[in-house]
Amino acid sequence: MAIAQEHEHGSDTAASKEVTGEVVDMMCYVDHNAVGEKHGQACGAKCIKSGGPAGIVSDGKAYLVVGEHKCGKTITLKGKVAERGGIAMLENAEVVKK
Repeated sequence: MAIAQEHEHGSDTAASKEVTGEVVDMMCYVDHNAVGEKHGQACGAKCIKSGGPAGIVSDGKAYLVVGEHKCGKTITLKGKVAERGGIAMLENAEVVKK
């Protein structure tokens, strides 16, 4: 007999914060430290549009981001920060207009 269990993802204890940094495609960033507007427009934007994970790099720390992205550009995002195993993620990130 199978027993159904409820499973919650995330936690309400994650703090909301603003992070300003460069949007990167995480595959190229992790593989060969690809950053900058030239890479962002030539390769990064294509990788993200094809379904590759996007992130934002700020002060040497990379955050995994879910949502619409502008690869190779510097932006500010606000969202809940969750970390596990050395990976930081911004949940429900919103672009902060400055």
